Order: sequence, then C-alpha cells, then structure tokens
Amino acid sequence: MGDDRVLENFVDNAGRLTAIPVQHKKRLAVLRWLVEDFQPGRLYPESEVNRIITRRHPDFAALRRHLVDEELMQRRRGVYWRTGSVPNVGFDPPSWPDR
Repeated sequence: MGDDRVLENFVDNAGRLTAIPVQHKKRLAVLRWLVEDFQPGRLYPESEVNRIITRRHPDFAALRRHLVDEELMQRRRGVYWRTGSVPNVGFDPPSWPDR
C-alpha cells in the first residue's frame, strides 16, 4: 500500500487526520505527509510545532513524539526542525536559544 493510498484512508477532505495509524508502515506514511507542514531549515519552538500539528489532528503530543522518534524531526532544548534541513556545521546557529 503506497503513501497516497494510506493518506486516502486517514486524511479527510479538509486535510485533517482522522486517526493515527497503529500499523508502523501506515503511521510512517502519515508522518511523512505531516512533516511537509514544516519548512526545511527553519527552527520551531515547541508551541508552534503543537499549533501546526493541531491543524491536522488534536493529539499533537503523540504526533510530535512520533515525528522525533522516526527521525523526521529533531529536537534540542525545546526547539524542533526537520531532520537534515539544518546543516550540522559543528556549532549552534546564532538563533539558537541560550541554555
């Protein structure tokens, strides 16, 4: 079952997730779709991540955790970004929050 087929079953006409798939392969398809709501190279505070995910499904905490667990997003000190979209140059970017 391809991602498009999975999305047909789990996303309604309004672009909202009707359920979080239990099956890992289907959940991954949904997470790959969901991470597209985040711009590559941009840092997001947790509150904004929650707000963006809530547009798609009310259980933002579970979906946020799945995105990080599946390494589609990374988190450090309460800041999130799409995996592979912020270059690892060996030091924190200047916009990084203070410890």
